[in-house]
Amino acid sequence: MSGHGLVLGKFYPFHSGHSHLIRRAQRDSDRVTVQVLGASVESIPLEVRASWIRESHPGARVVAAMDDAPVDFESQAAWDEHMALIASLLDGPVDTVFSCDSYGGELARRLDARWVQIDEGRRINPVSGTAIRADVAGNWHELAPAVRAWLTARVVVLGAESTGSTTLAEALADRLGTLWVPEYGREHSVIREGGLTAPWRSDEFDLIVDRQIALEQQALRQVPVPVLVCDTDVLATALWHERYVGAVAPRLHEAAAAHPPLLYVLTGDEIPFEQDGLRDGEHIRHDMQQRFRDVLAAQDVPWLEVHGDVSTRVDAAASALAPLLAEHLSFALPLEARPLDEQRALQQNARSTSLG
Repeated sequence: MSGHGLVLGKFYPFHSGHSHLIRRAQRDSDRVTVQVLGASVESIPLEVRASWIRESHPGARVVAAMDDAPVDFESQAAWDEHMALIASLLDGPVDTVFSCDSYGGELARRLDARWVQIDEGRRINPVSGTAIRADVAGNWHELAPAVRAWLTARVVVLGAESTGSTTLAEALADRLGTLWVPEYGREHSVIREGGLTAPWRSDEFDLIVDRQIALEQQALRQVPVPVLVCDTDVLATALWHERYVGAVAPRLHEAAAAHPPLLYVLTGDEIPFEQDGLRDGEHIRHDMQQRFRDVLAAQDVPWLEVHGDVSTRVDAAASALAPLLAEHLSFALPLEARPLDEQRALQQNARSTSLG
């Protein structure tokens, strides 16, 4: 065992190669510090990256800080800036630096530590943050469940009663090759005390929201691709609160605004009404559909209303989703991938912003 081991990186995003490096450090060290050093221009929050590592490697001490100094391994001044930050995050001397890339040798020398290079040339784990950022879906298997959950986009299908939302959610998920989350509210309608005939209490909708989000969170860690289809969500639950309690619940609308999907798909009400024993009836369907339209139009998430048969609806939803998903899975260029002049300008801008 080598005492105190150090691993550092951007983890932009955290992937299996990083895990391999940290596991090796943990096997060979009494304790390990992992430093997450990001830059202000990057688009994954530092604490999110740190949380991924803490979940996957709970035995490591994980710390995070912004490091906007230029990445220039030929510059003594740049090294001095980086080292001042690295040293400030340590809670004791370092015995061994573990890294895949060659900068680890100089880092170890400056820390008066031993350098252990892991998987030189990435032959064991041929994966990199650059490759993942370029093709998230193609490298999905390289990501831990927590990373997948954060990167996955949600598409919510909603609508008035008997407009085919469940059918569309299942068919859209099949088209996309992913999972779909059923509507917990229907299950609750059956198992609640008093069944369908008892008056609804406002607090029941909080329970429905909590259970719905829990189902989503579970599915987000299991999806085979970075998109999840949901049959309803918090916003739809807020509208059903209006219907059954007779009043708007601001807390539910606030919760919906804090938990936005990538896209809402509203199922059209032109299809024949079918009574399944749980529905109010056709007499309120068109009014509820208009309420959905009004509320969706007043919020910021993109949405569309789909009509026609199931295949036509799936085509429309998938077409609307494609550009949104491409944008969702794009990342800001990391600091080290930018020209040095731009890096220095960005550093100066970050300093000015922090002082301003």
